[in-house]
Amino acid sequence: MLTVDFGRLPVGPGHRVLDLGCGGGRHAFEVLRRGAEVVAFDQDAAELEKVAGMFAAMGKAGEVPDGASGTTVTGDALDMPFPDASFDRVIAAEVLEHIPDDMTAISEIVRVLKPGGMLAVTVPSFLPERICWALSEDYHTAPGGHIRIYTLAELKAKLKSAGLRVGWHHHAHGLHSPYWWIKCAVGVNNDDHPLAKAYHDLLVWDIMKRPAATRLAETLLNPLIGKSVVVYARKPA
Repeated sequence: MLTVDFGRLPVGPGHRVLDLGCGGGRHAFEVLRRGAEVVAFDQDAAELEKVAGMFAAMGKAGEVPDGASGTTVTGDALDMPFPDASFDRVIAAEVLEHIPDDMTAISEIVRVLKPGGMLAVTVPSFLPERICWALSEDYHTAPGGHIRIYTLAELKAKLKSAGLRVGWHHHAHGLHSPYWWIKCAVGVNNDDHPLAKAYHDLLVWDIMKRPAATRLAETLLNPLIGKSVVVYARKPA
């Protein structure tokens, strides 16, 4: 399930891409399939072991184009172990809302991005996130959880203040917001609740089958209750 639109963030052979806070690696895997050199970066070494294993499995399955590569690096978003201007593209998907000093993280992104390079940042959308916070304290007070709710204007302003030229934005995963509202209402760790389980099964079915009806529904819902907002920006040449 991708949040970034790779039509808006072109990635391909010859590009070096940083997936910052890659988590399970969903965007890193897509970048690798597109023929780029991707670095999956996260502070969770155990998660990165799984990502590295998937990179290897993709190679064995013939899913990695010639010249593409995927590597993993463990580290801190506030002090990344990369030289200045190391990457043509940076993806920071659902990361900044976890970091107390988000401006330092943004400054680090700008530092490692090449002049003329492009960035995609995704964070939880304001309205769906605000409802989650109102329904459940556990949702946002768990260790490593979300510590702020961004407005779109705030996120754009912070990116601009770091010297980036902010461009297009869109919302994503409109069908996922009700799931998280249900989870927050019945207990964020209560995966066995019948309503939460039924909705989760629906989402899995939609991801696997991608029927036209749910694709249309999500397109209509995204501007209203999309769970994530995605902002694209460029570092001036």
